[in-house]
Amino acid sequence: MPHAESVNVRLYYETSGPTGNSVLLLSNSIGSNLHMWDKVLRQFEGTHRVVRYDMRGHGQSSVPPGPYTMDQLGGDVLFLLDHLGIERADVCGLSVGGMIAMWLGIRVPDRIERLILANTAARIGSVELWNQRIAMARTEGMEALAQMTLGRWFTRAYIDEHPDEMETICAMIAATDAQGYEACCCALRDTDLRTAVAAIKATALVISGSDDPATPASEGRALHAALRDSRFVELEASHLSALEKPEEFAAAVLKFLNSEGSSHA
Repeated sequence: MPHAESVNVRLYYETSGPTGNSVLLLSNSIGSNLHMWDKVLRQFEGTHRVVRYDMRGHGQSSVPPGPYTMDQLGGDVLFLLDHLGIERADVCGLSVGGMIAMWLGIRVPDRIERLILANTAARIGSVELWNQRIAMARTEGMEALAQMTLGRWFTRAYIDEHPDEMETICAMIAATDAQGYEACCCALRDTDLRTAVAAIKATALVISGSDDPATPASEGRALHAALRDSRFVELEASHLSALEKPEEFAAAVLKFLNSEGSSHA
């Protein structure tokens, strides 16, 4: 199994698609692994070399001692790009993955082509919310968190119509290392990029879900307005729009990546 290992972390990753094509790196939400992108992978790898990875503390990556910081989560992506010999990439991140993408756009603009910022915000949640999640992971465990998370990740109708998928997603969340989850909650709790995002030069696509309670569409619009050069798309979905509306999500991303020029409309 492919891993990139440094003195600080061991990252699990997978690559697919033609090796000579532009690179699209995908960064997951907290509590998930790289399989979060399974439903859009086929569409993306038709035109791009796709790199997926498990964030530290998640999936098959290692669980270094926490708390984690956004500098560490973003630095892990840089390490992975260097490991794979990738100079520049398009980056698509969802939720905390979107914040990681913003961090990259702010800190290392020379490594970034374009950004897709999905179901995210420059500031996600509150200190109180993340401290509650940390406490819940410690006292009730990841099984309890998994059940609660489904209602924030998907609309009620989608949950009711896809019971088998919900079992799979619930198992993915429950399998997340509790200490890794807590450490990533700390990174989210302590990160506020609302002022810093104005420095992002890369053209960006902001994707929001109309029924997303975690990062509401209003926050997506605020991010869109704060960026120098961006487009905005709202999907009829909740937080994990790449799973709930994969066709629409992939179509919006590919239209953006394959288009010339940009717009702040």
